[in-house]
Amino acid sequence: MSNTIPTVFYLLLSALLFSIGAVAFLVKRNIITTFMSIELMLNGVNLAFVAFANHLHQASGQIFVFFVMVVAAAEAAVGLALIIALFRARETLNVDQVNLLKL
Repeated sequence: MSNTIPTVFYLLLSALLFSIGAVAFLVKRNIITTFMSIELMLNGVNLAFVAFANHLHQASGQIFVFFVMVVAAAEAAVGLALIIALFRARETLNVDQVNLLKL
């Protein structure tokens, strides 16, 4: 008897994480929650890559996840810097109230 969790459970969790992130991205109007929902979607996709890599016994999916995590870390650093600069300039984090083309 094997004690491993089936791949389908990982994929269901991955789909749930991605779905929660997508719904939050479409519903929320705060830049911070939008940013966090994008990160949640990336984590859902990463979980799917790791699950498929484990199921197929290949390291290519895990290597791809490593590169996605590097890009996500860079995106987090640049994104948070932009959010801070935007808040200092506009004094709001509401997506509807931020309009960069108007002064």
